[in-house]
Amino acid sequence: MITDQHDRLLIIDFGSQVTQLIARRLRELNVYCEIHPYQNVTAAFLEEFAPKAVIFSGGPDSVMREGSPRPPRQVYDLGVPILGICYGQQVMMQDLGGRVEAGEHATAEFGRAWVKPSDRRDDILKGWFMDGSGREQVWMSHGDHVADLAPEFEVLGTSPGAPFAITADRARHFYAVQFHPEVHHTPNGRTLYQNFVQLAGFSGDWTMDAYKDEAIRKIRDQVGDKKVICGLSGGVDSSVAAALLHEAIGDQLTCVFVDHGLLRLNEAEEVVTMFRDHMNLQVIHAQEQELFLGELDGVSDPETKRKIIGRLFIDVFQKYASEIEGAEFLAQGTLYPDVIESVSFSGGPSVTIKSHHNVGGLPEKMGLKLVEPLRELFKDEVRELGRELGLPDSFIGRHPFPGPGLAIRCPGEITREKLDILRKADAVYIDQIRKHGLYDEIWQAFVAILPVRTVGVMGDGRTYDFACALRAVTSVDGMTADYYPFSHDFLGETATRIINEVRGINRVTYDITSKPPGTIEWE
Repeated sequence: MITDQHDRLLIIDFGSQVTQLIARRLRELNVYCEIHPYQNVTAAFLEEFAPKAVIFSGGPDSVMREGSPRPPRQVYDLGVPILGICYGQQVMMQDLGGRVEAGEHATAEFGRAWVKPSDRRDDILKGWFMDGSGREQVWMSHGDHVADLAPEFEVLGTSPGAPFAITADRARHFYAVQFHPEVHHTPNGRTLYQNFVQLAGFSGDWTMDAYKDEAIRKIRDQVGDKKVICGLSGGVDSSVAAALLHEAIGDQLTCVFVDHGLLRLNEAEEVVTMFRDHMNLQVIHAQEQELFLGELDGVSDPETKRKIIGRLFIDVFQKYASEIEGAEFLAQGTLYPDVIESVSFSGGPSVTIKSHHNVGGLPEKMGLKLVEPLRELFKDEVRELGRELGLPDSFIGRHPFPGPGLAIRCPGEITREKLDILRKADAVYIDQIRKHGLYDEIWQAFVAILPVRTVGVMGDGRTYDFACALRAVTSVDGMTADYYPFSHDFLGETATRIINEVRGINRVTYDITSKPPGTIEWE
């Protein structure tokens, strides 16, 4: 296991919606960490995992409830620093001899709050309270509150609703805060995490340069001299996985690129050219446009579209992969968030890994073993690894593209005419965004062609063409999103270009719906 070579931090998850953000903040500090649900953390697990520090996440439960989530008692005897966050603070106090009270309106805090320091200082707060205001903005979310500190703990910071907002047992390096340092609403939260890992003695040895070399060795050990097949979509995950595998095993890797006719303008040629011609990978270009578009003919229900595309993708991939003699491994671009989500917090079975991150039941059906070289990484780490592998920024920084492709950006019935119009309009829109230097500020941008025709006037003639909607959002992880605030000049210039350059569109709109209530994609 790669991570045996690194100091490890354990995050015990009590069900917070933002636990993943804790891990991402730590990875940004070059600290390797893993998230594990509290019920999976046993004394035996702690001994095997051997964390150098532990963080208790927040959670929705109340420590006042009998049977509420708790860590194993042995965690306090490991002799390593512990940081409790929100519910995690209350767990520490309750477990170690303090007292927690049920929330009342006067003591509950939800949202932005300000913490002020006590007269006691500690290295955990180095870099805090430095702007002259004598306070720090934090994000609170608690009903219950600590009423009495556990023995040996002292107060380092207070807020109007939390007299024990920051507490510490200095001798044991146990720290507890009532707020969430991981969210962006706590602007200086990263500094607190940085102080914690420095106090714990982490060297910051988790880098993508080191990971690349370790992952290559691991792949070679796992695969030996056997052949590997990899589904290549041209997205960031599969592209980085393919590049890493190729560096590790060379011609033992064959990639299958399924061209379903629902890609963006010139996308298939760009993907195949880069990987086959410039990176010397063996790539099978499965040109199955007629099969996919034929089966989608007359279909307008979005869920039916997805199911047809998913079924055909698996059938096509299996057809081409079965022609690769001697293949014993299937490579997938599974990421760490997929691994986390596959372990339900409630302990039950999970079906949350997204279908486009794998190829159904193919490993079992074809008798293949899995290679998942990215399963320990977050998306931003995958991008950094891609740079280490020499992939161009044009691929590394690409906006997400859905597995069903343009099918879900073409509401209603799919036709070849509408797809051709959509490709051209999308290309103009993305060109505009790049020309104005906005591409990297946007999480995802695309055009949707609407299932309506509108009357227009071009020159002296009447037109009756399609309307389209521009979509651009900012986001951290795609779970929530806000529309991008383009200027009216940009939108006007872009609409003019699309109408002038794309035959078949005579009306352009801009979608200003956030997520929620809307979704990012239209279907």
